[in-house]
Amino acid sequence: MATQFQNAFSDNALKNLVILLVMARGLSEPERDTYVALAAALFAAPFILFSMLGGWLADRFSKQRVMSAVKLAEVAIMLFAAFALSLRSLPLELTAVFLMGCHSALFGPSKYGILPEVLPHDRLSWGNGILELLTFLGIIFGTVVGAFFAESLAGTPGLAGVILALLAVGGWLCSRQVLPVPAAAPDRPLPLNPVAELWKQLKVMRADRDLWRANWGNVGFFFVAAMVQMNLLLHAKDVLKLGETRSGLLSAALALGIGFGSVAAGFASRGRIEYRLVPIGALGLALSTIPMGLAGVGVAGFTVALVGLGFAAGFFIVPIAAVLQHRPSPENKGAVQGAANLLSFVGILGASGVQWLATRQLHLTTGQVFWVCGACALLTGAYSAISRGHFIRGEA
Repeated sequence: MATQFQNAFSDNALKNLVILLVMARGLSEPERDTYVALAAALFAAPFILFSMLGGWLADRFSKQRVMSAVKLAEVAIMLFAAFALSLRSLPLELTAVFLMGCHSALFGPSKYGILPEVLPHDRLSWGNGILELLTFLGIIFGTVVGAFFAESLAGTPGLAGVILALLAVGGWLCSRQVLPVPAAAPDRPLPLNPVAELWKQLKVMRADRDLWRANWGNVGFFFVAAMVQMNLLLHAKDVLKLGETRSGLLSAALALGIGFGSVAAGFASRGRIEYRLVPIGALGLALSTIPMGLAGVGVAGFTVALVGLGFAAGFFIVPIAAVLQHRPSPENKGAVQGAANLLSFVGILGASGVQWLATRQLHLTTGQVFWVCGACALLTGAYSAISRGHFIRGEA
């Protein structure tokens, strides 16, 4: 959990720092919006390219060893980011964001796959709630510190990269203390065709109705979350007229809501996987976006709605994450997590495209884009509730 906290912190500090440096370059509005979407897309693309490899690593080797090796690679990536930031080279900065995406794509299946190996089933939802809280606390501090770096280290941005490299060393040291677990499938061959491997895992998930519904609920969640996060930066600057640090605090309010919503969902699950939380969370997401899109809503009212949106999101994602971890067979947990990661970042990549389409082609306001997010969340929750009776009855 400490390793994941550092991972979430550093991911978001670097990504937010690069996005805010882009927004401070004095680009035209179309160029600015394009680069913001590009930064998000470059972070998402490695999950599509390398998640299946991350899943294979998680099953083929000890998940603890994979986590430790990937965290060591992060040290080198952050040193490269420091070099890119010191040169003020936008292509190199975006490359660093892409490399951090590669790091996280390989890290994710082991991080989530190890939970059911070290926790009993009746503590899995609780463990997910705590992990999500720490993840989003990492996002809070990373987002705020990224904004702080953009403002206070504007003259020496390379120093931010050095600080993040030192934090990566701390994350590596934490990863070495994770409980060692044996390899789940030490004889599994390397999947040379990731498309065929994805298709294979989709067939595995399709055979389990709970797993199948959870997978697509996970995709829908990350699509909405990515779109809200991208749109939030634009709305804060263009409509609420906030500076970089206060914009970062809005993202922190969202992450704080998700974190505490996740903990509440973990405790509400009462030692089981509580499916009924999914449609409840989806409805809360949709209702929270209504005031966010209204003209004339002030910063205080917008922030309250944003926290409510985050809290509802925690209710939505905790049972879905627990299903994805619990339902696969022990020797296939990493592969399923890899496939779910890949598809979730297809959703994130799709959000980048929809954000660009909505603002640049359909000329929707950023407030109206929040309504689009709410409608998508409602559709995802309705799919989960209508197509899966267990979601309605709350059966484990």
